[in-house]
Amino acid sequence: MQITSEVLERVIEELAKLPGTGRKSAQRIAIHLLKQSDERVMTLADALVQLKKSVKRCSVCGTITDNDPCSICSNPKRKSGVICVVEEFQDVYIIEKTNEFRGRYHVLGGTISPLDNIGPDDIRIKELLQRLADEEEPVDEVILALNPDAEGEATSYYINKLLLNYDVNVTRIAYGIPMGTELEFIDEATLSRAFASRTSF
Repeated sequence: MQITSEVLERVIEELAKLPGTGRKSAQRIAIHLLKQSDERVMTLADALVQLKKSVKRCSVCGTITDNDPCSICSNPKRKSGVICVVEEFQDVYIIEKTNEFRGRYHVLGGTISPLDNIGPDDIRIKELLQRLADEEEPVDEVILALNPDAEGEATSYYINKLLLNYDVNVTRIAYGIPMGTELEFIDEATLSRAFASRTSF
């Protein structure tokens, strides 16, 4: 195939590196951008530059923010005595969409994974323990909201064991059958967890 534009080809190659974007999708996006006005493309380019320049990690909870501390940590209406522990900052967005949780967060930045050479010191567990030791903002409850996979389970177990030394109630989000799903389509592990986590009607 004869390449008529090296610049366009480079843009396609870079876009194809994005998660969930194959070469065909990258080509469509690149051609779409090429057809847009200079102003629209420059607005996108500026937004991407600002993304790298201005977005940082909250020094308290570890989520992404424009201002430090983030709007959740600095909100006096949030319950400072309840901390929800999540793996990554995108989990904060998912939980916030439910409008159910009114406490604060702690983003670990990953999970313990020996196969990937990620140990407890490689994620933000020490920072969590420091928050629990802060006498100015006592914590009553830590909610573990990690993914129900092998790494998430191992990390939850490790954190729960550490928190036995603290005067704090440790809970975890319930796992079970999603709404609108028929039992015949549920895998055995999920069904087993649903029975183990059953509650009163």
